[in-house]
Amino acid sequence: MFYRRDSLCYTSGLEDVPPNQENDDSDGFTFIELMVVIIILGMLVSIVGFKFLGRTEEAKRTAAGLQTRTFVNALQLYKLDNGKYPSSDQGLEALVKKPSSGNAPKKWVKGGYLEGGKIPLDPWGNPYVYTSPGSESRDVEIKSLGADGQEGGDGDNADVESWNLR
Repeated sequence: MFYRRDSLCYTSGLEDVPPNQENDDSDGFTFIELMVVIIILGMLVSIVGFKFLGRTEEAKRTAAGLQTRTFVNALQLYKLDNGKYPSSDQGLEALVKKPSSGNAPKKWVKGGYLEGGKIPLDPWGNPYVYTSPGSESRDVEIKSLGADGQEGGDGDNADVESWNLR
């Protein structure tokens, strides 16, 4: 097999094709070849997609747990500075805005104890529930009410609790 270098059309030498004439053998893909590739890509996307779709709620529960830990750490700093945790009435808002009601903290840090200046909602768009003092001799309790936004629940609807983090 040899190629002619004198034109833009390379052949095996067995046929003589003028350089400006279209060859009947197209260099593109056939419709069936394209459809096979599209079907294979569709199958791969569906397999990978279903693996990740089921993990959305797991990711939200993990995010709620991490945010709860952040609150607990900020509350511990608050207590170190002020000798006590914010009351249930003062709530988590005491971490970003100096409480003016109840026992006002004497050494509240300017700028607060959390970045951003506001208390975020849980991953499901609900406020976190803060209680101080907590039950069962816990100093504080923080929880997200889960996907259903109601107390208790199982699976995705289960509460994320500061004293029960994994």
